[in-house]
Amino acid sequence: MMSKSKKAILLIVGTLIAILVLSPFYLVLTNTFKNANSIVSNPVGLAGMSFAQFKENISNVVNNSNFNFWYAFGTSALITVISLALLALLGGMAAWVISRNKTKWSTAIYMTFIASMTIPFQVVMLPLISTFRDVGKFLGIPMLQSFPGIIFAYCGFGGAMTVFILTGFIKGIPYELEEAAAIDGCTPEGTFFRIIFPLLKPVIMTVTILNGMWIWNDYLLPSLMLGQNGKVKTLPVAVQAFVGSYVKQWDLILTAALLAMIPMIIIFLVGQKQIMSGMVDGAIK
Repeated sequence: MMSKSKKAILLIVGTLIAILVLSPFYLVLTNTFKNANSIVSNPVGLAGMSFAQFKENISNVVNNSNFNFWYAFGTSALITVISLALLALLGGMAAWVISRNKTKWSTAIYMTFIASMTIPFQVVMLPLISTFRDVGKFLGIPMLQSFPGIIFAYCGFGGAMTVFILTGFIKGIPYELEEAAAIDGCTPEGTFFRIIFPLLKPVIMTVTILNGMWIWNDYLLPSLMLGQNGKVKTLPVAVQAFVGSYVKQWDLILTAALLAMIPMIIIFLVGQKQIMSGMVDGAIK
């Protein structure tokens, strides 16, 4: 049993960490209820907050032609949804094949996936742009400043973690289920989609939430592949461009940042238990 003194120390440390982590969100949230003058004069306190000012700030941001909020929101949503669907489908297939074919090649491929998780994006970002430009010329499809290119990139960078988690989960699924399906005349494709894939729903939800939070909030990859002034803009890129236009209007800047954060905050609060349970199940199995 943990002593009371240790519990008190852990409580204090946990409280300090929570304050440190939540303080930026507190500043963003409270200052969206203020005008620019109130933010400059008292950015930390609650004085000057009003719901009417909050509604006005949101209206000014959403209806601002320089921001084009709904277009950026729709672009981020489209890229995120398609990327997550492909990651779940292709990652599930790859994880199933790797976990069931225990050969040197499958082990080497699995270790390659794991090794790629340790490589920082900053190391490969410049060669990535050059490669995508050359591939686009070869295929006759623009891979930069386009939806196919950014979606393909997200599938590549998110595939390693997806395969790693799904492989650990599939190893815990009894192989006898697949043998029974084969005896009944089920094809390998039918076995995957009718037997394995439905059993992966809990852990797929986990990797979907984790990848979704990363893709939605990502700024560096879209800024490199789509450009700062390209026609296709995700929400983080649009917020950055909006900040560049309104450097001194902190009421609009912070409101834009809050609108960009709200979808992922809601998804995380709804699915946080699923994230933890899926991670633990995949790691243990």
